[in-house]
Amino acid sequence: MSNSFVFTNARIPGYVGLQQLTIQEKVVISLEPQSQVIPSEGFLDLLGDWISLGGIDLQINGALGLAFPDLNSKNADKLEVINQFLWQQGVDGYLPTVVTTSTKNIQRSLSTLATSNSPILGAHLEGPFLNPAKRGAHPAEHLLPLTLDTVKRVLGDYASVVKVMTLAPELDETGKVIPYLRSLGITVSLGHSLATAAQAQHAFDQGATMVTHAFNAMPPLHHREPGLLGGAIAHHQVQCGLIADGQHVSPIMMDILLRASRYEQGIFLVSDALSPLGLPDGIYPWDTRHIEVTNGTARLPDGTLSGTTLPLLVGVQNLVKWGICNLEQAIALATTAPRRAIGLPTHYIGQPAHLLRWHQSKSGELQWKRLGSFEF
Repeated sequence: MSNSFVFTNARIPGYVGLQQLTIQEKVVISLEPQSQVIPSEGFLDLLGDWISLGGIDLQINGALGLAFPDLNSKNADKLEVINQFLWQQGVDGYLPTVVTTSTKNIQRSLSTLATSNSPILGAHLEGPFLNPAKRGAHPAEHLLPLTLDTVKRVLGDYASVVKVMTLAPELDETGKVIPYLRSLGITVSLGHSLATAAQAQHAFDQGATMVTHAFNAMPPLHHREPGLLGGAIAHHQVQCGLIADGQHVSPIMMDILLRASRYEQGIFLVSDALSPLGLPDGIYPWDTRHIEVTNGTARLPDGTLSGTTLPLLVGVQNLVKWGICNLEQAIALATTAPRRAIGLPTHYIGQPAHLLRWHQSKSGELQWKRLGSFEF
């Protein structure tokens, strides 16, 4: 890309009509409605294709054979390989997710992540403070009671590394944990929980602002007890992660959830991808157990759903393919919505010019490429 370049006739989520972006020194310096005057040189006509920020994955458990709970000083160099892989998958930043394991393993992983650079945005601790009845694939032997003492012990010296923590709010009998985590700047996400709508509301009042993988590991919506998810949908300050692989949640229920949650105002996509992300289907080790990956879906030997091996942006393609979202809404769910959920800027000015270009073919197939790769 030259020192100065203009992208014309672009559509951008959140903006009405065609837009024109000016790039200088590989940074976006202006974004304005399309001018009638087309530059004579140094421009690319995007022909109405969509442009977006890169994806942000707030729940990803590993990739290329490395599970983030297994991070240590000996395999830390593989993080850079994973960073490059995720970049190629359209992901600008992510939260390595450390699922329930021993306190020793959690702190070892956090210690390793503490020395890592962008695009790692911090860690997501999914456990060990989960309801045993909704633990899913999380090992029961490592679940802990939700108290201030156990939270402090698990975080140790690495609280500053943790960006998001998933917990079951009904386990906090004192009501002190969520305010404490918020005082540390940690975003609290509710999940793997049997919380009622009233218990969820209390947690939201205390500062919880997210829900982990909506529908999964929580009671279903019910007309007399809406539960955790119903409470979240009704709360305008809460955003829910959604796995759009078609296995974790039925497309019909996704449609209902997105309509009720005002699309990207209340929902963001996550991959929930496991360590075999980027590897072929097969049987892989997972903590002390094994998972079998078939068509991108991972299950334990007893059939328990444990995650996916599908990249984040496949969820965008799925939502469009299934007719659940229009293209603008689907793109926003993986790009601006997760940024908003953890307080990252969603503007374009000043951003590096490694944006994504989205193109929908006449047959309806949705493709994307980094700007700079102009051919489709």
